[in-house]
Amino acid sequence: MKKLIAGAAIALMGLAGAAMAEEYPERPIMMMVSYGAGGATDFQARIVTMTAGNEDALGMPIAIINKPGAGGRVGWNWFATQADADGYTLAAYNVPHFIAQSIKGGVSYSADSFEPIANWGADPAVFVVGADSPFNSMADVVAYATENPGKLTFSGAGLFVGHHIAALQIEKAAGVKMAYIPTKGGGAAAMKAVIAGEVMGGINNLSDAYRAQEAGNVRILGVADLQRSDFLPDVPTMQEQGLEVDNSSVNFRGVMVPKGTPQEVIDKLAVTVPAMFANDRVSKKMAAGGSPMHIMTRDEVKEMWAAREQTLKELLAGL
Repeated sequence: MKKLIAGAAIALMGLAGAAMAEEYPERPIMMMVSYGAGGATDFQARIVTMTAGNEDALGMPIAIINKPGAGGRVGWNWFATQADADGYTLAAYNVPHFIAQSIKGGVSYSADSFEPIANWGADPAVFVVGADSPFNSMADVVAYATENPGKLTFSGAGLFVGHHIAALQIEKAAGVKMAYIPTKGGGAAAMKAVIAGEVMGGINNLSDAYRAQEAGNVRILGVADLQRSDFLPDVPTMQEQGLEVDNSSVNFRGVMVPKGTPQEVIDKLAVTVPAMFANDRVSKKMAAGGSPMHIMTRDEVKEMWAAREQTLKELLAGL
Protein backbone atom coordinates (compact mmCIF):
# COMPACT_ATOMS: atom_id res chain seq x y z
CA MET A 1 0.00 0.00 0.00
CA LYS A 2 2.83 2.40 0.89
CA LYS A 3 4.42 1.77 -2.50
CA LEU A 4 1.11 2.51 -4.21
CA ILE A 5 0.72 5.77 -2.28
CA ALA A 6 4.31 6.80 -3.05
CA GLY A 7 3.83 5.98 -6.72
CA ALA A 8 0.62 7.99 -6.83
CA ALA A 9 2.36 10.95 -5.19
CA ILE A 10 5.17 10.88 -7.76
CA ALA A 11 2.63 10.67 -10.58
CA LEU A 12 0.75 13.66 -9.16
CA MET A 13 3.98 15.65 -8.90
CA GLY A 14 4.70 14.89 -12.53
CA LEU A 15 1.22 16.03 -13.55
CA ALA A 16 1.62 19.22 -11.50
CA GLY A 17 4.94 19.94 -13.20
CA ALA A 18 3.45 19.37 -16.64
CA ALA A 19 0.53 21.65 -15.78
CA MET A 20 2.91 24.34 -14.55
CA ALA A 21 4.93 24.18 -17.77
CA GLU A 22 1.77 24.34 -19.86
CA GLU A 23 0.41 27.36 -17.98
CA TYR A 24 3.72 29.24 -17.74
CA PRO A 25 3.99 32.13 -18.27
CA GLU A 26 0.78 33.57 -16.90
CA ARG A 27 2.02 37.16 -16.61
CA PRO A 28 4.73 39.39 -18.12
CA ILE A 29 8.36 38.45 -17.48
CA MET A 30 11.22 40.67 -16.36
CA MET A 31 14.77 40.37 -17.66
CA MET A 32 17.62 42.06 -15.82
CA VAL A 33 20.53 43.57 -17.74
CA SER A 34 23.66 44.28 -15.66
CA TYR A 35 24.65 47.23 -17.84
CA GLY A 36 23.21 50.65 -18.58
CA ALA A 37 20.69 51.62 -21.23
CA GLY A 38 22.18 52.20 -24.67
CA GLY A 39 25.09 49.78 -24.39
CA ALA A 40 25.45 46.67 -26.53
CA THR A 41 23.91 44.24 -24.03
CA ASP A 42 20.90 46.46 -23.41
CA PHE A 43 20.49 47.26 -27.11
CA GLN A 44 20.59 43.59 -28.10
CA ALA A 45 18.47 42.34 -25.19
CA ARG A 46 15.62 44.58 -26.28
CA ILE A 47 15.83 43.27 -29.84
CA VAL A 48 16.03 39.54 -29.08
CA THR A 49 13.06 39.72 -26.69
CA MET A 50 10.81 41.89 -28.84
CA THR A 51 8.78 38.92 -30.12
CA ALA A 52 8.36 37.25 -26.70
CA GLY A 53 4.67 38.18 -26.61
CA ASN A 54 3.91 36.34 -29.85
CA GLU A 55 1.75 33.24 -29.56
CA ASP A 56 4.47 31.15 -31.21
CA ALA A 57 6.93 32.36 -28.55
CA LEU A 58 6.15 32.82 -24.83
CA GLY A 59 2.83 34.59 -25.30
CA MET A 60 3.88 37.21 -22.74
CA PRO A 61 6.13 40.26 -23.13
CA ILE A 62 9.55 40.52 -21.54
CA ALA A 63 10.36 43.84 -19.87
CA ILE A 64 14.02 44.88 -19.56
CA ILE A 65 15.27 46.43 -16.32
CA ASN A 66 18.79 47.78 -15.93
CA LYS A 67 20.90 47.26 -12.81
CA PRO A 68 24.30 48.60 -13.88
CA GLY A 69 27.45 49.01 -11.81
CA ALA A 70 30.92 47.60 -11.19
CA GLY A 71 31.24 45.95 -14.59
CA GLY A 72 28.05 43.90 -14.09
CA ARG A 73 28.72 42.85 -10.50
CA VAL A 74 25.84 44.86 -9.05
CA GLY A 75 23.21 43.22 -11.24
CA TRP A 76 24.55 39.68 -11.03
CA ASN A 77 25.01 39.88 -7.25
CA TRP A 78 21.36 40.89 -7.00
CA PHE A 79 20.28 38.15 -9.40
CA ALA A 80 22.19 35.43 -7.52
CA THR A 81 21.03 36.45 -4.04
CA GLN A 82 17.67 38.23 -4.32
CA ALA A 83 15.89 37.36 -7.57
CA ASP A 84 12.88 35.04 -7.37
CA ALA A 85 13.55 31.62 -8.91
CA ASP A 86 10.08 31.34 -10.41
CA GLY A 87 10.69 31.84 -14.12
CA TYR A 88 9.43 35.41 -14.07
CA THR A 89 12.86 36.89 -13.39
CA LEU A 90 15.43 36.25 -16.11
CA ALA A 91 18.82 37.85 -16.66
CA ALA A 92 21.14 38.50 -19.54
CA TYR A 93 24.53 36.89 -19.05
CA ASN A 94 27.85 38.08 -20.44
CA VAL A 95 30.74 35.65 -20.79
CA PRO A 96 33.65 35.99 -20.04
CA HIS A 97 32.49 38.76 -17.70
CA PHE A 98 30.69 37.03 -14.84
CA ILE A 99 32.92 33.96 -14.98
CA ALA A 100 36.14 36.01 -14.83
CA GLN A 101 34.72 38.10 -11.98
CA SER A 102 33.83 34.97 -9.99
CA ILE A 103 37.35 33.59 -10.54
CA LYS A 104 38.93 36.78 -9.19
CA GLY A 105 36.53 36.77 -6.20
CA GLY A 106 34.70 39.43 -4.24
CA VAL A 107 31.30 38.56 -5.73
CA SER A 108 28.34 36.45 -4.57
CA TYR A 109 28.04 34.32 -7.70
CA SER A 110 29.71 31.74 -9.88
CA ALA A 111 28.60 29.70 -12.86
CA ASP A 112 26.91 27.37 -10.36
CA SER A 113 24.62 30.22 -9.23
CA PHE A 114 22.74 30.27 -12.53
CA GLU A 115 21.03 28.02 -15.06
CA PRO A 116 21.70 28.91 -18.71
CA ILE A 117 18.75 28.98 -21.12
CA ALA A 118 20.13 29.98 -24.52
CA ASN A 119 22.77 32.16 -26.18
CA TRP A 120 21.91 34.83 -28.73
CA GLY A 121 25.21 36.45 -29.75
CA ALA A 122 29.00 36.48 -29.85
CA ASP A 123 30.41 40.02 -29.94
CA PRO A 124 34.21 40.38 -30.33
CA ALA A 125 36.18 43.12 -28.63
CA VAL A 126 37.71 45.75 -30.92
CA PHE A 127 40.22 48.57 -30.43
CA VAL A 128 38.76 51.96 -31.32
CA VAL A 129 40.15 55.47 -31.59
CA GLY A 130 38.57 58.84 -32.20
CA ALA A 131 37.81 59.84 -35.79
CA ASP A 132 40.70 62.33 -35.79
CA SER A 133 43.23 60.11 -33.98
CA PRO A 134 46.80 59.95 -35.35
CA PHE A 135 46.73 56.15 -34.85
CA ASN A 136 45.90 54.24 -38.01
CA SER A 137 46.81 50.69 -36.97
CA MET A 138 47.63 48.58 -33.94
CA ALA A 139 51.30 49.03 -34.89
CA ASP A 140 50.87 52.78 -34.29
CA VAL A 141 49.27 52.09 -30.91
CA VAL A 142 52.04 49.69 -29.87
CA ALA A 143 54.76 52.09 -31.06
CA TYR A 144 53.35 54.93 -28.94
CA ALA A 145 52.89 52.67 -25.93
CA THR A 146 56.48 51.43 -26.28
CA GLU A 147 57.89 54.94 -26.37
CA ASN A 148 55.54 56.22 -23.62
CA PRO A 149 55.07 53.45 -21.02
CA GLY A 150 51.79 53.76 -19.10
CA LYS A 151 50.74 56.96 -20.87
CA LEU A 152 48.43 55.60 -23.56
CA THR A 153 44.97 55.87 -21.98
CA PHE A 154 42.16 53.66 -23.23
CA SER A 155 38.68 52.98 -21.90
CA GLY A 156 36.66 49.82 -21.30
CA ALA A 157 33.42 48.73 -19.62
CA GLY A 158 34.96 47.56 -16.33
CA LEU A 159 37.40 45.20 -14.66
CA PHE A 160 37.51 41.53 -15.69
CA VAL A 161 34.98 41.98 -18.47
CA GLY A 162 35.67 41.11 -22.11
CA HIS A 163 37.19 44.55 -22.72
CA HIS A 164 39.63 44.13 -19.84
CA ILE A 165 40.54 40.58 -20.93
CA ALA A 166 41.38 41.91 -24.41
CA ALA A 167 43.40 44.76 -22.88
CA LEU A 168 45.46 42.34 -20.80
CA GLN A 169 46.10 40.17 -23.85
CA ILE A 170 47.15 43.12 -26.02
CA GLU A 171 49.57 44.40 -23.38
CA LYS A 172 51.09 40.95 -22.93
CA ALA A 173 51.34 40.28 -26.66
CA ALA A 174 52.97 43.66 -27.38
CA GLY A 175 55.13 43.70 -24.25
CA VAL A 176 53.88 47.17 -23.31
CA LYS A 177 52.10 48.85 -20.43
CA MET A 178 49.09 51.02 -21.17
CA ALA A 179 46.60 52.81 -18.90
CA TYR A 180 43.31 50.90 -19.00
CA ILE A 181 40.50 53.07 -17.58
CA PRO A 182 37.29 51.21 -16.63
CA THR A 183 34.17 53.37 -16.87
CA LYS A 184 31.15 53.32 -14.56
CA GLY A 185 28.52 53.32 -17.28
CA GLY A 186 29.55 50.21 -19.20
CA GLY A 187 30.29 50.09 -22.92
CA ALA A 188 28.20 53.16 -23.75
CA ALA A 189 30.21 55.33 -21.32
CA ALA A 190 33.47 53.81 -22.53
CA MET A 191 32.59 54.72 -26.11
CA LYS A 192 31.59 58.26 -25.13
CA ALA A 193 35.00 58.71 -23.51
CA VAL A 194 36.69 57.87 -26.82
CA ILE A 195 34.41 60.11 -28.88
CA ALA A 196 34.85 63.02 -26.45
CA GLY A 197 38.63 62.69 -26.53
CA GLU A 198 38.85 61.92 -22.81
CA VAL A 199 41.04 58.91 -23.63
CA MET A 200 43.37 58.12 -26.54
CA GLY A 201 41.55 54.95 -27.45
CA GLY A 202 39.30 52.24 -26.16
CA ILE A 203 38.29 48.62 -26.26
CA ASN A 204 34.64 48.07 -26.91
CA ASN A 205 32.15 45.63 -28.39
CA LEU A 206 32.17 45.27 -32.15
CA SER A 207 28.44 46.04 -32.25
CA ASP A 208 28.77 49.35 -30.37
CA ALA A 209 31.89 50.26 -32.34
CA TYR A 210 30.24 49.40 -35.66
CA ARG A 211 27.40 51.83 -35.04
CA ALA A 212 29.79 54.54 -33.81
CA GLN A 213 32.01 54.11 -36.88
CA GLU A 214 29.00 54.23 -39.20
CA ALA A 215 28.11 57.56 -37.56
CA GLY A 216 31.63 58.84 -38.24
CA ASN A 217 32.58 59.11 -34.57
CA VAL A 218 35.36 56.51 -34.29
CA ARG A 219 37.67 54.31 -36.31
CA ILE A 220 38.20 50.61 -35.58
CA LEU A 221 41.83 49.45 -35.77
CA GLY A 222 41.69 45.77 -34.85
CA VAL A 223 39.44 42.86 -33.89
CA ALA A 224 40.21 40.52 -30.97
CA ASP A 225 39.02 37.32 -32.61
CA LEU A 226 40.40 34.47 -34.70
CA GLN A 227 38.93 35.76 -37.96
CA ARG A 228 37.67 39.00 -39.44
CA SER A 229 34.07 39.96 -38.88
CA ASP A 230 31.56 40.00 -41.71
CA PHE A 231 30.51 43.42 -40.41
CA LEU A 232 34.10 44.74 -40.70
CA PRO A 233 35.72 42.86 -43.59
CA ASP A 234 38.41 45.53 -44.02
CA VAL A 235 39.52 45.54 -40.37
CA PRO A 236 42.29 43.00 -39.61
CA THR A 237 42.38 40.85 -36.51
CA MET A 238 44.99 41.44 -33.82
CA GLN A 239 46.79 38.30 -34.97
CA GLU A 240 46.99 39.59 -38.54
CA GLN A 241 48.75 42.63 -37.08
CA GLY A 242 51.33 40.57 -35.24
CA LEU A 243 49.68 40.42 -31.82
CA GLU A 244 49.00 36.99 -30.36
CA VAL A 245 45.49 37.75 -29.11
CA ASP A 246 42.91 34.96 -29.38
CA ASN A 247 39.12 34.93 -28.94
CA SER A 248 39.06 34.70 -25.11
CA SER A 249 37.49 38.16 -24.86
CA VAL A 250 34.62 37.51 -27.29
CA ASN A 251 31.46 38.53 -25.46
CA PHE A 252 28.87 35.75 -25.49
CA ARG A 253 25.41 36.98 -24.54
CA GLY A 254 22.31 35.04 -23.63
CA VAL A 255 19.58 34.36 -21.09
CA MET A 256 19.79 32.61 -17.74
CA VAL A 257 17.63 32.01 -14.66
CA PRO A 258 18.56 31.69 -10.97
CA LYS A 259 19.48 28.32 -9.54
CA GLY A 260 16.36 26.70 -8.09
CA THR A 261 14.03 27.68 -10.93
CA PRO A 262 11.56 24.79 -11.51
CA GLN A 263 12.91 22.33 -14.05
CA GLU A 264 9.62 22.38 -15.97
CA VAL A 265 10.02 26.14 -16.50
CA ILE A 266 13.68 25.76 -17.51
CA ASP A 267 12.73 23.08 -20.01
CA LYS A 268 10.02 25.23 -21.58
CA LEU A 269 12.31 28.25 -21.83
CA ALA A 270 15.11 26.10 -23.25
CA VAL A 271 12.85 25.05 -26.13
CA THR A 272 11.12 28.38 -26.74
CA VAL A 273 13.87 30.99 -26.34
CA PRO A 274 16.28 29.79 -29.07
CA ALA A 275 13.40 29.72 -31.55
CA MET A 276 12.47 33.24 -30.42
CA PHE A 277 16.03 34.40 -31.15
CA ALA A 278 15.82 32.86 -34.64
CA ASN A 279 12.80 34.98 -35.61
CA ASP A 280 13.42 36.80 -38.93
CA ARG A 281 12.48 40.18 -37.46
CA VAL A 282 15.04 39.70 -34.71
CA SER A 283 17.87 38.63 -37.02
CA LYS A 284 17.25 41.50 -39.45
CA LYS A 285 17.22 44.11 -36.69
CA MET A 286 20.35 42.66 -35.11
CA ALA A 287 22.13 42.73 -38.47
CA ALA A 288 21.09 46.35 -39.05
CA GLY A 289 22.71 47.25 -35.73
CA GLY A 290 25.96 45.46 -36.47
CA SER A 291 25.25 42.86 -33.80
CA PRO A 292 26.66 39.38 -34.56
CA MET A 293 24.28 36.54 -33.69
CA HIS A 294 25.38 33.12 -32.45
CA ILE A 295 22.41 31.07 -31.24
CA MET A 296 23.20 28.18 -28.90
CA THR A 297 20.95 25.79 -27.00
CA ARG A 298 21.04 25.24 -23.25
CA ASP A 299 23.32 22.21 -23.56
CA GLU A 300 25.68 24.07 -25.89
CA VAL A 301 25.84 27.01 -23.48
CA LYS A 302 26.70 24.68 -20.60
CA GLU A 303 29.65 23.39 -22.59
CA MET A 304 30.73 26.92 -23.53
CA TRP A 305 30.59 28.11 -19.90
CA ALA A 306 32.73 25.17 -18.76
CA ALA A 307 35.31 25.69 -21.51
CA ARG A 308 35.53 29.45 -20.88
CA GLU A 309 35.95 28.92 -17.16
CA GLN A 310 38.96 26.67 -17.75
CA THR A 311 40.51 29.10 -20.26
CA LEU A 312 40.00 32.08 -17.97
CA LYS A 313 41.50 30.32 -14.96
CA GLU A 314 44.68 29.82 -16.97
CA LEU A 315 44.64 33.36 -18.41
CA LEU A 316 44.02 35.11 -15.09
CA ALA A 317 46.42 33.02 -13.00
CA GLY A 318 48.74 35.32 -11.11
CA LEU A 319 46.86 38.54 -11.87
